[in-house]
Amino acid sequence: MQDIHAAFPGAQIDWVVEQSFAPVLALNAGLHRIIPCQIRRWRKSPLTEATRQEWRAFRALLQQEAYDAVIDLQGLTKSALVARLARLAPGGKRYALANQTEGSGYEAPTRWVADVAIRITPHIHAVQRSRELAARALGYTFPPSPDFGLKRHFAQAEHAFAAPEGIANTVAFVHGTSRADKEWPLVHWTALGRRLNAAGYQIVLSHGNAKEQAKSKAIARVLNESAPGHALVWPLLPLDALTQELARCVGVIGVDSGVSHIAVALDLPHVQLYNFDTAWRTGPDSAAGRQVSVFAKPVPSVDDVWQAWLGCLETVSGDASDASECGADGA
Repeated sequence: MQDIHAAFPGAQIDWVVEQSFAPVLALNAGLHRIIPCQIRRWRKSPLTEATRQEWRAFRALLQQEAYDAVIDLQGLTKSALVARLARLAPGGKRYALANQTEGSGYEAPTRWVADVAIRITPHIHAVQRSRELAARALGYTFPPSPDFGLKRHFAQAEHAFAAPEGIANTVAFVHGTSRADKEWPLVHWTALGRRLNAAGYQIVLSHGNAKEQAKSKAIARVLNESAPGHALVWPLLPLDALTQELARCVGVIGVDSGVSHIAVALDLPHVQLYNFDTAWRTGPDSAAGRQVSVFAKPVPSVDDVWQAWLGCLETVSGDASDASECGADGA
């Protein structure tokens, strides 16, 4: 979206998104409309009166505008259906992927619906794939590093949750993931937490369900045995509130998950943990050094993650020093 705005400052952009993710998009002022849907839930009970009513309301909302371009970034049957339902302005076109990329889902209806199907290099990062598809559809070039439109514009606000006296900085642990084979062992989290506590950081832990909450509490209980109050379990937070709390942390360490990807979008110092060699497709761009991925089998070691975290901090410190020197030169 930021790429499109940079190329076409007057562009009006609407985004169809699952209802559960809409709060995060609402934090970005660049959107004209957020059009929420609940296709995942509707598919489970397609014939109920409630589903039919909600579907009609969604379709009416989608068709309020006529679009010069409709871009299907997902390449799935459900996204192709949404693209087909969207109303085109005279001369408008629908764009979609012409092929599957490595490690990503792809379903043929996406190209059947499209007026223009665009072939993308198969070995490509998930974010880069979407950026390239939109750029080629609309005919613009984009910079190497993405801007997700979040950054840290709310980082100056106070935390909603107080840290113990003497603790000014918090590091968020993101251990929750939908796949058990992506998890990092609890004993590793507690060992890493002890190192961070010793360095003066409070650990904060998020969760999205009862199982993740139990693990957060288990990590906090171990850490608070030796440093009371130095680990805090957040309550269950909606995504917008969680995003704002993450933005006020000095950094995030987490497994490959949606919450970790929010940390990337916030441009926070971040270490992302991988038990599979797939960071090239979904991990942060390590070139700048402030966000890195760590991969090892069966899981990354505590030492590897700790060293990666220290490297992120060194990069951030170096960036701050460079900025200070530039300011002095400018004076």
